[in-house]
Amino acid sequence: MKIGLAQINITVGDLEGNLARSVAAVEKAAGQGADLVVLPEMTVPGYPPRDILFDSSFVEAVYQATADLARQLKDLPPVIAGSLVPGDHQPYEHPGLYNAAVLLRGGEVEFLAAKRLLPGYDVFYEPRWFLPGPPSAPFELGGKKIGVIVCEDMWDEGYPVHPGAELFEAGAELLVCISASPYRRKVIDNRLHHARRQGGAMVYVNLCGATDELIFDGQSFALNAKGEVIAQLAAFEEEARVIDLDRDPGKKERVQMTEEEEVFQALSLGLREFVNKNGLKRAFLGLSGGIDSALVAAIAADAIGPENVTGVAIPSRYSDERSTSSAKQLAENLGIGFETVPLEGIHQAAEEALGGLLEGGTTAENVQARLRAMILMSFVNSHGGLLLNTSNKTELSLGYSTLYGDMAGGICPIADLTKPQVFQLAKWVNRSREIIPSFILERPPSAELKEDQVDPFDYPVISPQVEALVLANQSSAAMRISEHKRWQFGVILKVSEKAFGSGRMIPITRR
Repeated sequence: MKIGLAQINITVGDLEGNLARSVAAVEKAAGQGADLVVLPEMTVPGYPPRDILFDSSFVEAVYQATADLARQLKDLPPVIAGSLVPGDHQPYEHPGLYNAAVLLRGGEVEFLAAKRLLPGYDVFYEPRWFLPGPPSAPFELGGKKIGVIVCEDMWDEGYPVHPGAELFEAGAELLVCISASPYRRKVIDNRLHHARRQGGAMVYVNLCGATDELIFDGQSFALNAKGEVIAQLAAFEEEARVIDLDRDPGKKERVQMTEEEEVFQALSLGLREFVNKNGLKRAFLGLSGGIDSALVAAIAADAIGPENVTGVAIPSRYSDERSTSSAKQLAENLGIGFETVPLEGIHQAAEEALGGLLEGGTTAENVQARLRAMILMSFVNSHGGLLLNTSNKTELSLGYSTLYGDMAGGICPIADLTKPQVFQLAKWVNRSREIIPSFILERPPSAELKEDQVDPFDYPVISPQVEALVLANQSSAAMRISEHKRWQFGVILKVSEKAFGSGRMIPITRR
Protein backbone atom coordinates (compact mmCIF):
# COMPACT_ATOMS: atom_id res chain seq x y z
CA MET A 1 0.00 0.00 0.00
CA LYS A 2 1.23 3.46 -0.93
CA ILE A 3 0.38 6.15 1.60
CA GLY A 4 0.80 9.88 1.09
CA LEU A 5 1.99 11.82 4.13
CA ALA A 6 0.94 15.45 3.67
CA GLN A 7 2.13 17.85 6.37
CA ILE A 8 0.53 21.10 5.27
CA ASN A 9 0.42 24.62 6.66
CA ILE A 10 -3.11 25.71 7.51
CA THR A 11 -4.55 28.87 9.05
CA VAL A 12 -7.20 28.99 11.76
CA GLY A 13 -10.52 30.04 10.22
CA ASP A 14 -9.26 30.16 6.61
CA LEU A 15 -11.60 27.43 5.42
CA GLU A 16 -11.23 28.24 1.74
CA GLY A 17 -7.44 28.44 1.94
CA ASN A 18 -7.19 25.26 4.03
CA LEU A 19 -9.25 23.36 1.48
CA ALA A 20 -7.09 24.65 -1.38
CA ARG A 21 -3.89 23.51 0.37
CA SER A 22 -5.45 20.15 1.14
CA VAL A 23 -6.55 19.55 -2.45
CA ALA A 24 -3.12 20.56 -3.79
CA ALA A 25 -1.36 18.15 -1.41
CA VAL A 26 -3.72 15.28 -2.24
CA GLU A 27 -3.31 15.88 -5.97
CA LYS A 28 0.46 15.80 -5.56
CA ALA A 29 0.31 12.54 -3.62
CA ALA A 30 -2.13 11.05 -6.13
CA GLY A 31 0.34 11.88 -8.87
CA GLN A 32 2.87 9.72 -7.03
CA GLY A 33 0.45 6.79 -6.96
CA ALA A 34 -0.90 7.08 -3.39
CA ASP A 35 -3.65 4.65 -2.36
CA LEU A 36 -4.41 6.73 0.73
CA VAL A 37 -3.45 10.30 1.71
CA VAL A 38 -3.20 11.45 5.32
CA LEU A 39 -3.57 15.12 6.36
CA PRO A 40 -2.97 16.60 9.85
CA GLU A 41 -5.29 17.07 12.81
CA MET A 42 -7.96 19.78 12.39
CA THR A 43 -7.10 20.20 8.70
CA VAL A 44 -10.30 22.05 7.88
CA PRO A 45 -10.76 24.57 10.73
CA GLY A 46 -7.07 25.02 11.57
CA TYR A 47 -5.48 24.43 14.94
CA PRO A 48 -6.03 25.58 17.61
CA PRO A 49 -9.35 27.34 16.89
CA ARG A 50 -9.94 27.87 20.62
CA ASP A 51 -13.01 29.91 21.50
CA ILE A 52 -14.08 30.42 17.89
CA LEU A 53 -15.67 27.02 18.50
CA PHE A 54 -18.29 28.70 20.68
CA ASP A 55 -19.52 30.41 17.49
CA SER A 56 -22.08 27.98 16.07
CA SER A 57 -21.97 29.68 12.67
CA PHE A 58 -18.24 28.89 12.40
CA VAL A 59 -18.82 25.28 13.41
CA GLU A 60 -21.55 24.92 10.79
CA ALA A 61 -19.22 26.45 8.18
CA VAL A 62 -16.60 23.83 9.08
CA TYR A 63 -19.14 21.04 8.58
CA GLN A 64 -20.04 22.44 5.16
CA ALA A 65 -16.38 22.96 4.21
CA THR A 66 -15.58 19.34 5.14
CA ALA A 67 -18.39 18.10 2.88
CA ASP A 68 -17.14 20.41 0.14
CA LEU A 69 -13.61 19.04 0.51
CA ALA A 70 -14.96 15.51 0.10
CA ARG A 71 -16.70 16.52 -3.11
CA GLN A 72 -13.56 18.18 -4.47
CA LEU A 73 -11.57 15.00 -3.77
CA LYS A 74 -14.21 12.64 -5.21
CA ASP A 75 -12.04 11.40 -8.09
CA LEU A 76 -8.84 11.18 -6.03
CA PRO A 77 -7.63 8.52 -3.56
CA PRO A 78 -9.30 8.28 -0.15
CA VAL A 79 -8.12 10.88 2.35
CA ILE A 80 -7.93 10.91 6.14
CA ALA A 81 -8.29 14.49 7.39
CA GLY A 82 -8.93 16.29 10.66
CA SER A 83 -12.17 18.18 11.21
CA LEU A 84 -15.10 18.69 13.59
CA VAL A 85 -17.94 16.25 14.20
CA PRO A 86 -20.97 16.82 16.46
CA GLY A 87 -20.55 15.03 19.78
CA ASP A 88 -23.04 12.66 21.35
CA HIS A 89 -24.39 15.42 23.62
CA GLN A 90 -23.92 19.13 24.26
CA PRO A 91 -23.18 20.15 27.84
CA TYR A 92 -24.36 23.53 29.08
CA GLU A 93 -22.31 26.37 27.54
CA HIS A 94 -20.02 23.92 25.75
CA PRO A 95 -19.68 23.39 21.98
CA GLY A 96 -20.15 19.64 22.40
CA LEU A 97 -17.80 18.70 19.55
CA TYR A 98 -15.53 15.84 18.62
CA ASN A 99 -12.00 16.59 17.43
CA ALA A 100 -12.23 13.97 14.71
CA ALA A 101 -10.48 12.10 11.95
CA VAL A 102 -12.76 11.64 8.95
CA LEU A 103 -12.37 9.56 5.80
CA LEU A 104 -13.14 11.42 2.58
CA ARG A 105 -13.97 8.79 0.00
CA GLY A 106 -16.12 8.84 -3.13
CA GLY A 107 -17.28 12.37 -2.42
CA GLU A 108 -18.62 11.47 1.02
CA VAL A 109 -17.52 12.14 4.61
CA GLU A 110 -17.17 9.00 6.72
CA PHE A 111 -16.60 9.45 10.45
CA LEU A 112 -13.61 7.36 11.52
CA ALA A 113 -12.45 8.29 15.01
CA ALA A 114 -12.79 11.05 17.58
CA LYS A 115 -9.93 12.08 19.81
CA ARG A 116 -10.36 10.14 23.03
CA LEU A 117 -7.67 11.69 25.22
CA LEU A 118 -8.17 15.45 25.51
CA PRO A 119 -5.10 17.30 26.86
CA GLY A 120 -5.79 19.91 29.50
CA TYR A 121 -2.22 20.80 30.43
CA ASP A 122 0.24 23.51 29.37
CA VAL A 123 -1.11 25.30 26.25
CA PHE A 124 -3.91 22.78 25.76
CA TYR A 125 -7.48 23.38 26.94
CA GLU A 126 -9.29 20.86 24.78
CA PRO A 127 -11.91 19.77 27.35
CA ARG A 128 -13.21 23.36 27.11
CA TRP A 129 -14.41 22.69 23.54
CA PHE A 130 -14.35 18.96 22.84
CA LEU A 131 -15.90 15.81 24.24
CA PRO A 132 -13.80 12.65 24.61
CA GLY A 133 -14.64 10.33 21.76
CA PRO A 134 -15.91 6.76 21.97
CA PRO A 135 -13.76 3.76 21.04
CA SER A 136 -13.32 3.30 17.30
CA ALA A 137 -12.77 0.27 15.08
CA PRO A 138 -10.31 -0.26 12.24
CA PHE A 139 -11.58 0.43 8.73
CA GLU A 140 -10.61 -1.55 5.65
CA LEU A 141 -8.86 -0.22 2.58
CA GLY A 142 -7.19 -2.29 -0.13
CA GLY A 143 -7.46 -5.44 1.96
CA LYS A 144 -5.64 -3.85 4.92
CA LYS A 145 -7.21 -3.00 8.26
CA ILE A 146 -6.23 0.49 9.41
CA GLY A 147 -6.74 2.01 12.85
CA VAL A 148 -6.89 5.78 13.32
CA ILE A 149 -6.03 7.89 16.36
CA VAL A 150 -5.71 11.64 16.93
CA CYS A 151 -2.59 13.26 18.45
CA GLU A 152 -2.86 12.90 22.25
CA ASP A 153 -4.23 9.36 21.78
CA MET A 154 -0.63 8.38 20.95
CA TRP A 155 0.70 10.08 24.13
CA ASP A 156 -1.34 7.70 26.28
CA GLU A 157 1.35 6.85 28.83
CA GLY A 158 -0.22 7.34 32.25
CA TYR A 159 -3.79 7.29 30.92
CA PRO A 160 -6.13 4.36 31.74
CA VAL A 161 -7.09 4.21 28.03
CA HIS A 162 -4.69 3.15 25.25
CA PRO A 163 -6.46 3.76 21.93
CA GLY A 164 -3.60 2.62 19.68
CA ALA A 165 -3.06 -0.67 21.49
CA GLU A 166 -6.81 -1.32 21.46
CA LEU A 167 -6.93 -0.87 17.68
CA PHE A 168 -4.06 -3.32 17.15
CA GLU A 169 -5.86 -5.80 19.42
CA ALA A 170 -8.96 -5.31 17.26
CA GLY A 171 -7.05 -6.45 14.19
CA ALA A 172 -5.48 -3.26 12.81
CA GLU A 173 -2.40 -3.94 10.69
CA LEU A 174 -1.45 -0.28 10.47
CA LEU A 175 -2.04 2.65 12.79
CA VAL A 176 -2.48 6.19 11.42
CA CYS A 177 -2.09 9.15 13.76
CA ILE A 178 -3.09 12.63 12.64
CA SER A 179 -1.54 15.32 14.78
CA ALA A 180 -1.10 19.00 15.55
CA SER A 181 1.78 18.64 17.98
CA PRO A 182 3.58 21.90 18.82
CA TYR A 183 7.34 22.11 18.65
CA ARG A 184 9.57 21.89 21.73
CA ARG A 185 13.29 21.18 21.77
CA LYS A 186 13.98 17.62 20.59
CA VAL A 187 10.26 16.85 20.60
CA ILE A 188 10.75 14.35 17.76
CA ASP A 189 12.49 11.99 20.20
CA ASN A 190 9.43 11.99 22.47
CA ARG A 191 7.09 11.44 19.53
CA LEU A 192 9.09 8.45 18.35
CA HIS A 193 9.13 7.03 21.88
CA HIS A 194 5.34 7.16 22.13
CA ALA A 195 4.84 5.94 18.56
CA ARG A 196 6.96 2.84 19.23
CA ARG A 197 4.94 2.11 22.36
CA GLN A 198 1.83 1.52 20.23
CA GLY A 199 3.15 -1.89 19.19
CA GLY A 200 3.02 -1.99 15.40
CA ALA A 201 3.50 -0.28 12.05
CA MET A 202 2.48 3.36 12.13
CA VAL A 203 2.13 6.49 10.03
CA TYR A 204 2.25 9.83 11.86
CA VAL A 205 1.35 13.08 10.07
CA ASN A 206 1.93 16.36 11.89
CA LEU A 207 0.91 19.92 11.14
CA CYS A 208 3.50 22.37 9.79
CA GLY A 209 3.39 26.14 10.31
CA ALA A 210 2.51 28.31 13.30
CA THR A 211 -0.45 29.88 15.04
CA ASP A 212 0.36 32.72 17.42
CA GLU A 213 2.82 31.33 20.00
CA LEU A 214 2.60 27.71 18.82
CA ILE A 215 5.04 26.46 16.19
CA PHE A 216 4.28 23.23 14.33
CA ASP A 217 7.38 21.56 12.98
CA GLY A 218 6.03 18.84 10.71
CA GLN A 219 8.63 16.03 10.91
CA SER A 220 5.98 13.45 10.00
CA PHE A 221 7.22 9.87 9.90
CA ALA A 222 6.43 6.22 9.28
CA LEU A 223 7.54 3.25 11.36
CA ASN A 224 7.63 -0.40 10.40
CA ALA A 225 6.40 -3.13 12.72
CA LYS A 226 9.84 -3.24 14.38
CA GLY A 227 9.57 0.43 15.31
CA GLU A 228 12.23 1.48 12.82
CA VAL A 229 11.91 4.80 11.00
CA ILE A 230 11.29 4.06 7.33
CA ALA A 231 10.45 7.64 6.32
CA GLN A 232 10.74 11.07 7.88
CA LEU A 233 9.53 14.32 6.32
CA ALA A 234 11.22 17.70 6.54
CA ALA A 235 11.30 19.88 9.64
CA PHE A 236 9.61 23.29 9.50
CA GLU A 237 8.56 22.88 5.85
CA GLU A 238 5.43 21.74 4.07
CA GLU A 239 5.90 18.42 2.31
CA ALA A 240 3.80 15.73 0.68
CA ARG A 241 5.56 12.39 0.18
CA VAL A 242 4.34 8.94 -0.79
CA ILE A 243 5.81 5.86 0.88
CA ASP A 244 5.28 2.23 -0.13
CA LEU A 245 4.73 0.24 3.05
CA ASP A 246 5.04 -3.09 1.23
CA ARG A 247 8.06 -2.45 -0.97
CA ASP A 248 10.15 -0.07 1.12
CA PRO A 249 10.01 -1.32 4.71
CA GLY A 250 13.74 -0.88 5.36
CA LYS A 251 15.15 1.27 8.12
CA LYS A 252 16.23 4.79 7.11
CA GLU A 253 18.65 7.11 8.85
CA ARG A 254 16.83 9.91 10.62
CA VAL A 255 17.44 13.47 9.50
CA GLN A 256 18.75 15.35 12.54
CA MET A 257 19.76 18.94 13.18
CA THR A 258 21.82 20.41 15.96
CA GLU A 259 19.75 21.87 18.78
CA GLU A 260 20.84 25.39 17.80
CA GLU A 261 19.79 24.96 14.17
CA GLU A 262 16.50 23.40 15.23
CA VAL A 263 15.61 26.24 17.62
CA PHE A 264 16.66 28.93 15.14
CA GLN A 265 14.56 27.39 12.37
CA ALA A 266 11.60 27.08 14.76
CA LEU A 267 11.80 30.72 15.81
CA SER A 268 12.25 31.85 12.21
CA LEU A 269 9.16 29.90 11.13
CA GLY A 270 7.12 31.19 14.07
CA LEU A 271 7.98 34.82 13.32
CA ARG A 272 7.45 34.43 9.57
CA GLU A 273 4.03 32.87 10.13
CA PHE A 274 2.96 35.59 12.58
CA VAL A 275 3.98 38.36 10.21
CA ASN A 276 2.60 36.80 7.03
CA LYS A 277 -0.65 35.40 8.41
CA ASN A 278 -1.47 38.73 10.02
CA GLY A 279 -0.61 40.72 6.89
CA LEU A 280 2.05 42.80 8.64
CA LYS A 281 4.76 42.74 5.89
CA ARG A 282 7.64 44.40 7.79
CA ALA A 283 9.20 44.65 11.24
CA PHE A 284 11.14 47.14 13.35
CA LEU A 285 13.27 46.56 16.42
CA GLY A 286 15.59 48.49 18.66
CA LEU A 287 19.22 47.61 17.95
CA SER A 288 20.98 48.47 21.20
CA GLY A 289 24.33 46.83 20.53
CA GLY A 290 23.34 44.07 22.94
CA ILE A 291 23.15 40.32 22.43
CA ASP A 292 19.35 40.01 22.65
CA SER A 293 18.51 42.52 19.94
CA ALA A 294 21.32 41.15 17.76
CA LEU A 295 19.83 37.66 17.85
CA VAL A 296 16.30 38.93 17.19
CA ALA A 297 17.60 40.87 14.18
CA ALA A 298 19.25 37.72 12.80
CA ILE A 299 16.05 35.70 13.26
CA ALA A 300 13.94 38.43 11.67
CA ALA A 301 16.21 38.77 8.64
CA ASP A 302 15.98 35.03 8.05
CA ALA A 303 12.23 34.89 8.72
CA ILE A 304 10.85 37.69 6.56
CA GLY A 305 13.82 38.83 4.50
CA PRO A 306 16.35 41.54 5.38
CA GLU A 307 14.60 44.03 3.08
CA ASN A 308 11.59 43.90 5.42
CA VAL A 309 13.48 44.51 8.67
CA THR A 310 14.75 47.79 10.10
CA GLY A 311 16.90 48.15 13.19
CA VAL A 312 16.81 51.44 15.06
CA ALA A 313 19.71 52.54 17.29
CA ILE A 314 18.74 55.01 20.02
CA PRO A 315 21.99 56.05 21.71
CA SER A 316 21.73 57.97 24.98
CA ARG A 317 24.19 59.99 27.06
CA TYR A 318 25.11 56.72 28.77
CA SER A 319 25.69 54.63 25.63
CA ASP A 320 29.09 53.30 24.70
CA GLU A 321 29.92 54.56 21.21
CA ARG A 322 30.81 50.99 20.28
CA SER A 323 27.19 49.98 20.94
CA THR A 324 25.93 52.08 18.04
CA SER A 325 28.81 51.27 15.72
CA SER A 326 28.38 47.52 16.41
CA ALA A 327 24.64 47.79 15.82
CA LYS A 328 25.31 49.46 12.48
CA GLN A 329 27.84 46.79 11.53
CA LEU A 330 25.35 44.07 12.46
CA ALA A 331 22.70 45.68 10.25
CA GLU A 332 25.15 45.82 7.35
CA ASN A 333 26.14 42.18 7.87
CA LEU A 334 22.48 41.11 7.83
CA GLY A 335 21.48 43.47 5.04
CA ILE A 336 18.66 45.01 7.06
CA GLY A 337 17.72 48.68 7.20
CA PHE A 338 19.31 50.83 9.88
CA GLU A 339 18.30 54.14 11.47
CA THR A 340 19.80 56.18 14.30
CA VAL A 341 17.71 58.47 16.52
CA PRO A 342 19.65 60.04 19.42
CA LEU A 343 17.71 60.02 22.67
CA GLU A 344 19.21 63.17 24.19
CA GLY A 345 16.76 65.73 22.79
CA ILE A 346 13.56 64.13 24.08
CA HIS A 347 15.40 62.92 27.19
CA GLN A 348 16.15 66.53 28.12
CA ALA A 349 12.57 67.54 27.35
CA ALA A 350 11.27 64.76 29.56
CA GLU A 351 13.56 65.78 32.41
CA GLU A 352 12.35 69.37 32.16
CA ALA A 353 8.69 68.35 32.04
CA LEU A 354 8.83 65.72 34.80
CA GLY A 355 11.15 67.54 37.18
CA GLY A 356 11.08 66.07 40.66
CA LEU A 357 9.15 63.00 39.53
CA LEU A 358 12.45 61.62 38.23
CA GLU A 359 14.07 61.60 41.66
CA GLY A 360 14.55 58.32 43.50
CA GLY A 361 14.56 54.69 42.51
CA THR A 362 14.70 53.68 38.86
CA THR A 363 12.23 56.30 37.60
CA ALA A 364 14.80 58.15 35.51
CA GLU A 365 15.97 54.89 33.94
CA ASN A 366 12.41 53.77 33.19
CA VAL A 367 11.60 57.06 31.50
CA GLN A 368 14.48 56.50 29.08
CA ALA A 369 13.23 53.00 28.25
CA ARG A 370 9.75 54.36 27.60
CA LEU A 371 11.09 57.14 25.40
CA ARG A 372 12.89 54.53 23.34
CA ALA A 373 9.64 52.60 22.96
CA MET A 374 7.91 55.79 21.82
CA ILE A 375 10.54 56.28 19.11
CA LEU A 376 10.27 52.68 17.94
CA MET A 377 6.49 52.75 17.82
CA SER A 378 6.67 55.96 15.81
CA PHE A 379 8.53 54.03 13.10
CA VAL A 380 5.83 51.35 13.17
CA ASN A 381 3.00 53.88 13.04
CA SER A 382 4.69 55.78 10.23
CA HIS A 383 5.68 52.83 8.02
CA GLY A 384 3.34 50.02 9.09
CA GLY A 385 4.24 46.55 10.31
CA LEU A 386 5.02 45.65 13.89
CA LEU A 387 7.58 46.12 16.64
CA LEU A 388 9.64 43.10 17.66
CA ASN A 389 10.32 42.74 21.35
CA THR A 390 13.86 41.69 22.29
CA SER A 391 13.46 40.45 25.89
CA ASN A 392 14.76 37.05 26.98
CA LYS A 393 13.18 34.54 29.38
CA THR A 394 15.55 35.14 32.29
CA GLU A 395 14.89 38.89 32.33
CA LEU A 396 11.17 38.24 31.97
CA SER A 397 11.23 35.75 34.85
CA LEU A 398 12.92 38.22 37.19
CA GLY A 399 10.94 41.27 36.13
CA TYR A 400 14.09 42.99 34.87
CA SER A 401 12.21 45.01 32.28
CA THR A 402 10.23 48.22 32.00
CA LEU A 403 6.49 48.21 31.39
CA TYR A 404 5.67 50.22 28.23
CA GLY A 405 9.41 50.46 27.60
CA ASP A 406 11.59 47.50 26.66
CA MET A 407 8.52 45.27 27.14
CA ALA A 408 6.86 46.89 24.12
CA GLY A 409 6.36 44.81 20.99
CA GLY A 410 3.70 42.65 19.38
CA ILE A 411 5.71 39.43 19.30
CA CYS A 412 8.68 38.22 21.32
CA PRO A 413 10.90 35.85 19.31
CA ILE A 414 13.40 35.01 22.09
CA ALA A 415 11.32 35.33 25.26
CA ASP A 416 11.38 31.55 25.67
CA LEU A 417 15.20 31.48 25.60
CA THR A 418 17.20 31.93 28.79
CA LYS A 419 20.11 34.38 28.68
CA PRO A 420 22.73 31.60 28.29
CA GLN A 421 20.63 30.08 25.49
CA VAL A 422 20.61 33.47 23.75
CA PHE A 423 24.42 33.53 23.79
CA GLN A 424 24.55 29.91 22.61
CA LEU A 425 22.25 30.62 19.65
CA ALA A 426 24.07 33.86 18.80
CA LYS A 427 27.35 31.96 18.59
CA TRP A 428 25.66 29.48 16.25
CA VAL A 429 24.60 32.39 14.02
CA ASN A 430 28.34 33.17 13.72
CA ARG A 431 29.27 29.56 12.96
CA SER A 432 30.52 30.30 9.42
CA ARG A 433 31.40 33.98 9.52
CA GLU A 434 31.10 36.95 11.84
CA ILE A 435 27.56 38.27 11.52
CA ILE A 436 27.14 39.43 15.11
CA PRO A 437 30.17 41.64 15.91
CA SER A 438 32.55 40.37 18.58
CA PHE A 439 31.92 43.44 20.76
CA ILE A 440 28.26 42.39 21.11
CA LEU A 441 29.13 38.79 21.96
CA GLU A 442 31.84 39.66 24.47
CA ARG A 443 30.52 42.72 26.31
CA PRO A 444 28.85 42.43 29.75
CA PRO A 445 25.05 42.76 29.32
CA SER A 446 23.85 46.31 30.02
CA ALA A 447 20.70 48.40 29.59
CA GLU A 448 22.90 51.52 29.33
CA LEU A 449 20.47 53.66 31.34
CA LYS A 450 23.05 55.04 33.77
CA GLU A 451 26.82 55.36 34.04
CA ASP A 452 28.77 52.09 33.92
CA GLN A 453 25.61 50.02 34.25
CA VAL A 454 25.74 46.24 33.89
CA ASP A 455 22.96 43.72 34.49
CA PRO A 456 22.85 42.77 38.20
CA PHE A 457 22.77 39.00 37.63
CA ASP A 458 25.20 36.13 37.28
CA TYR A 459 23.26 34.71 34.34
CA PRO A 460 24.97 31.29 34.16
CA VAL A 461 23.90 30.73 37.78
CA ILE A 462 20.51 32.43 38.01
CA SER A 463 19.10 31.42 34.59
CA PRO A 464 18.89 27.65 35.21
CA GLN A 465 17.50 28.31 38.70
CA VAL A 466 14.56 30.38 37.51
CA GLU A 467 14.04 28.14 34.48
CA ALA A 468 13.65 25.16 36.82
CA LEU A 469 10.98 27.08 38.73
CA VAL A 470 9.10 27.92 35.55
CA LEU A 471 9.17 24.30 34.37
CA ALA A 472 7.84 23.19 37.78
CA ASN A 473 5.05 25.83 37.75
CA GLN A 474 6.61 27.47 40.78
CA SER A 475 7.67 31.06 41.51
CA SER A 476 10.34 32.82 43.52
CA ALA A 477 9.63 36.10 45.31
CA ALA A 478 11.11 38.06 42.40
CA MET A 479 8.92 36.16 39.95
CA ARG A 480 5.77 36.72 42.00
CA ILE A 481 6.12 40.50 42.22
CA SER A 482 6.57 40.79 38.46
CA GLU A 483 3.67 38.55 37.42
CA HIS A 484 1.60 41.58 36.37
CA LYS A 485 4.27 42.50 33.83
CA ARG A 486 4.08 39.13 32.11
CA TRP A 487 0.30 39.42 31.79
CA GLN A 488 0.90 42.51 29.63
CA PHE A 489 3.58 41.01 27.42
CA GLY A 490 3.32 40.29 23.70
CA VAL A 491 3.08 36.89 22.01
CA ILE A 492 5.98 34.63 23.06
CA LEU A 493 7.14 32.00 20.56
CA LYS A 494 7.21 28.72 22.47
CA VAL A 495 10.25 26.43 22.06
CA SER A 496 10.52 24.92 25.57
CA GLU A 497 8.31 22.62 27.61
CA LYS A 498 6.98 25.61 29.57
CA ALA A 499 6.89 29.14 28.20
CA PHE A 500 5.30 32.25 29.62
CA GLY A 501 1.95 32.87 27.97
CA SER A 502 -1.14 30.69 27.59
CA GLY A 503 0.64 27.66 29.07
CA ARG A 504 1.40 29.31 32.42
CA MET A 505 -1.65 30.90 34.02
CA ILE A 506 -0.42 32.19 37.38
CA PRO A 507 -2.60 34.76 39.17
CA ILE A 508 -1.28 38.24 39.82
CA THR A 509 -3.11 38.55 43.13
CA ARG A 510 -2.08 35.81 45.55
CA ARG A 511 -0.56 35.08 48.95
